[in-house]
Amino acid sequence: PFVQEMLREYDRRRRTIVAGLNELGLECFEPPGAFYAFPSVKVTGMDDESFAEALLKEERVAVVPGSAFGESGRGHVRACFATAYDQIIEACDRIERFVQGAKT
Repeated sequence: PFVQEMLREYDRRRRTIVAGLNELGLECFEPPGAFYAFPSVKVTGMDDESFAEALLKEERVAVVPGSAFGESGRGHVRACFATAYDQIIEACDRIERFVQGAKT
């Protein structure tokens, strides 16, 4: 029962972060079996490294530039959702504030 409960909880975290990123225009598919979301940041006009660095400095949210995983990751960032649900909500709020500022 504990394993099933954790599976449900991680599924909730995954769906929450993916939906939140997609709502912001950061196109992201729902990974079937990982603890990471991999949204595109191209809509912001920034490359993945600039996005990750500025998000950390301005909103204190850490993501990994997708280019760290090879050429096909360029223009994306990796966001881990293996953390508390409340922290995911807070991170999504901060990312939203950051993206809104980047679009202006």
